[in-house]
This record gives sequence, C-alpha cells and structure tokens, in this order.
Amino acid sequence: MRIQQSASIKPELAEEGKQLGDIIARLRIARGVKQTEAALRANISRNTAYRLEKGDPAVAIGQILRYIDAIAPGITLMQLVAENDPALTALKMKEQRQRVRGLSTEQLREVDF
Repeated sequence: MRIQQSASIKPELAEEGKQLGDIIARLRIARGVKQTEAALRANISRNTAYRLEKGDPAVAIGQILRYIDAIAPGITLMQLVAENDPALTALKMKEQRQRVRGLSTEQLREVDF
C-alpha cells in the first residue's frame, strides 16, 4: 500500500516544506535559470523539480540538494534558508514597492497642459 506523504506529515512541517520550496523557486528565478534547465543539471525530472518547488514532502533530500547546487553551485542549504544569496537580495529589492511621492508645485506646472 502506498503512503501519501502529505497526509502523514504535521501541518506545521508541511508549511515549512512549502516555504523551502518557495525559497528554492525564488532562487531559481533570481538566478535566471529555467526550471527545465535546473532539473536537467540536477539529473531529476521536470515534474520532480515542480514538486520540489511546491514543497512536496515526498521529494528526497538528495534531490533537493542537487537541485540547489544546479541553480547556485556552492551555496549551502543553510545559506539558502537564511537567504544570504546576492541574487535573492536583488530580487527582494526589485519586488519591494517603491513609495510614490507627490509632485511639487513646480513639477505640476511643468506637466499641466
């Protein structure tokens, strides 16, 4: 009988798995690597890469580590969780909303028709 991994794991742990998958997906996007290319480099199927990025608890830790190494060689799992990668920092800065300031009176006159 096949055991459903997602059914046998605590909800808190499942949430942590989803967060890890999200960080890995963000790293891949920040580094500009396609999911198919990362999966090929890690010697896993694209479906496994998809499941890994969604936080599927049935994906083996070895596959996760190979996938991370395929995206960002040399980065450790601990560095990834701490989000110490420069590409992740750059992506975070890009995603942050910029505060929009109102135009000064002079600037309003310049654009007024």
